[in-house]
Amino acid sequence: MTFYTVHHSTVYRYRRPVKLGQHQMLFRPRDSFDQRLLDCRLVVRPQPAEVRWIHDVFGNCLTLINFNTNAETLEFETTIRLEHTPENSPDFRIEEYAREHPFTYDECELPDLAPYIRRQFPDDPSIEDWLSRFIELGQIQPTGRLLMTLNEAIAESFSYQRRISRGTQTPAETLRFQQGTCRDFALLMIEAARSLGFAARFITGYVYVPDRDGPVRLGGGSTHAWCSIYVPGSGWVEFDPTNGIVGNRELIRVGVARTPNQAVPLSGSYWGESDDEAGMEVAVNVKSE
Repeated sequence: MTFYTVHHSTVYRYRRPVKLGQHQMLFRPRDSFDQRLLDCRLVVRPQPAEVRWIHDVFGNCLTLINFNTNAETLEFETTIRLEHTPENSPDFRIEEYAREHPFTYDECELPDLAPYIRRQFPDDPSIEDWLSRFIELGQIQPTGRLLMTLNEAIAESFSYQRRISRGTQTPAETLRFQQGTCRDFALLMIEAARSLGFAARFITGYVYVPDRDGPVRLGGGSTHAWCSIYVPGSGWVEFDPTNGIVGNRELIRVGVARTPNQAVPLSGSYWGESDDEAGMEVAVNVKSE
């Protein structure tokens, strides 16, 4: 069992005072068997007019923040502390019917899994072209080994490149550039898994990066992203293709969604000109106790 404290700071700067619109935050983890939230704090400057909490369509906890003021600087500081139970190795206890791929999900679960099987980019042939380089498509093969191979292929074949700009690359762009962010790699794995008939979903959260000892982790210093794939008998199994992690080791799950644009850690609006934006600063620090 491990205890983590996550401090996340985001500062927006403007060249002149702008009228602040509503902002939406996704930073509060949901309690589960593998992580338990112990403390959660939020500080916003300037003082908001209203802060309220809701659950989105996926059950994630969203924070909605409204303002009635103009400002040149907008700052969000969040601190969470949680108890985390790491999995030392992937636990592929797979139902007999799903031990070899391809297989069909149980008809009782299929209606609920269908949205996560449906591809986001169905007309893009680059996924199959890429998969055919290291997977014998259409051939019977062990399900667990197939998923491990897919995760490792992304971790070993692409270069991590931190990007400040908004949005996520399409899988075709990631394959063409041979580099991307953790969100890009997560989307690539999701789309590849869906092309093979798996149900897959996007996860946003944090990764613990040890200062000393242990393996080097990519994606630290900001929010992190990975994915989970539904494996009959094991449920939603987490895969971090950026670091080649299988399971929840050193991963702090905050929100899950069907697509990356449904799980943005922080978004909002303001009234002003496009050139009013003077920059954004993000700092994330994850400490282990």
